[in-house]
Amino acid sequence: MSRKISKVFKQSGVIPYRVNNGKVEILLITTRNFQHWVIPKGDIPNGMSPPASAAKEAWEEAGVIGQVDTNELGSYKYRKRGKIYRVKMYLLPVDMLSEDYPEASKRKRQWVEVTKAIRRVKFNSLKRILKGFFQVESHFCAF
Repeated sequence: MSRKISKVFKQSGVIPYRVNNGKVEILLITTRNFQHWVIPKGDIPNGMSPPASAAKEAWEEAGVIGQVDTNELGSYKYRKRGKIYRVKMYLLPVDMLSEDYPEASKRKRQWVEVTKAIRRVKFNSLKRILKGFFQVESHFCAF
């Protein structure tokens, strides 16, 4: 019995977050067609590390700058146009939020509390990663 082996395309992404009035908030962005709330992510260019690529996507898609935590938070898979993608996720404490960034006219963005972010995102595997982040969020409130 032979199984067809599908190529899995590698991507990386970030969970951009901040602490606002003692509550952790995550910055969600819309897909380009404004239909779903997602996190910044994209293909990893040759020669670039997954965390560096995730930081690049955070700037291009959400207009945020910060120091990406190089410890992988988790990963999830999704299917799009018949291809399978595996996204390595990293945390990004947001230091700067810009109004002028490459995809500003193509997406909306919104700061939401973690529980609301979990409800809004589409993929169950991404919801699971956000829930894992939520369980350790108390570490961030101490700063």
